[in-house]
Amino acid sequence: MESTVTNISLAPHEADDSQPALLFIPDISGFTRFMHENGVRYSRNLIADLLEIIIEANILNMEVCEIQGDAILFYKIGDPPAIEQMVSQCKQIFLDFQNYLRIMDRDKFLPSAKLSDNKLTLKIVVHYGRISVTQIRDHIKLMGTDVILAHRLLKNSIEGSEYVLMTEGYLKTQNPAEVVQNFEWSQLKDGMNSYDHVGDIHYKYAFLTPLRLLVTDPEVEHTHKQYPNTFSLKDHIKAPVDLVLRVIQNYRLKPKWMHRVKAAQFDTKKINRIGTNYLCEMEKGGSIEMQTLQSRITPERIEVIEKMANFKMFPNSLIFYYLHEEKEGTQITLEFHYSRVSVGDYFYDYFGRKQIKGFMKASLHQLKVLCEQIQQNRQQRASS
Repeated sequence: MESTVTNISLAPHEADDSQPALLFIPDISGFTRFMHENGVRYSRNLIADLLEIIIEANILNMEVCEIQGDAILFYKIGDPPAIEQMVSQCKQIFLDFQNYLRIMDRDKFLPSAKLSDNKLTLKIVVHYGRISVTQIRDHIKLMGTDVILAHRLLKNSIEGSEYVLMTEGYLKTQNPAEVVQNFEWSQLKDGMNSYDHVGDIHYKYAFLTPLRLLVTDPEVEHTHKQYPNTFSLKDHIKAPVDLVLRVIQNYRLKPKWMHRVKAAQFDTKKINRIGTNYLCEMEKGGSIEMQTLQSRITPERIEVIEKMANFKMFPNSLIFYYLHEEKEGTQITLEFHYSRVSVGDYFYDYFGRKQIKGFMKASLHQLKVLCEQIQQNRQQRASS
């Protein structure tokens, strides 16, 4: 009888406990140069945040095996994800990574050149093969030739620093026509490298550079046409702009205006990171981690940017607050940005978006009420 196994590396092995699994490794390109030019003191916090962003962008629910300096080894036992899901995962990580860098590029905390000049970016290796999972004390260790192969593929002959590389081990599990269709936004190319004890490894790769057109530019107006994964809400608050700013930045006041938040806690584990982190405990259970990325005062407006984490529906989403001083108070614009790339998914395109917009609308209304009440109390005390 003819065998139905198309990839010999996926065939069951006698007398071992190996299992078929996806291996997924995002690697930060330019990491060594960045560390060398900026030193540990300035670069460790930024790199730590970038690694967290990669982990947060894990929409395939993969397991994290280990973090090795500038790379993260994800794995998922079982059937391989469809090519559409895989492409969405790569887009999600790349866009979240670049969105964060674009915002932090406006800060002046680095002793060397700007972030955009340091050329930090991502390359991603995707492989499907067999692995053995071993427990060593409190740590999980993946073993097998496919694990070695995935790591070696980080060193290849591709001329470029931002791409996704997919091995034959993964590609043979997918329909070739669907693979091509899902890379219409880039160009799939063939590649091959030879490694000691492994042999010739064939793969396809595509540059992620075209996705930079979708990265949020914090310096321009965010129209829905240009940024479809965004929405904005506006209101007028009868209170001075400095009061509104203090309320937004006062974490203890978050439960008084953020919708369905019952308590706010500082995350002391990250107290020394870029920005400030705090946890919002939700009324229905669970929590959302928030990080203040920036607070900037310009001649035109005051800007506050926060990132939401632990929010699987919209991972690494951004909240922009724009405050404009007016004669009788403050004009506030709240913008919500997300990079969820599963376009065409009814749940995310309609229900999820509708739910988060309702959350933001209720929060903005409660912020308005709170600020105006504080201002009213101020005026009453001043007149008494």
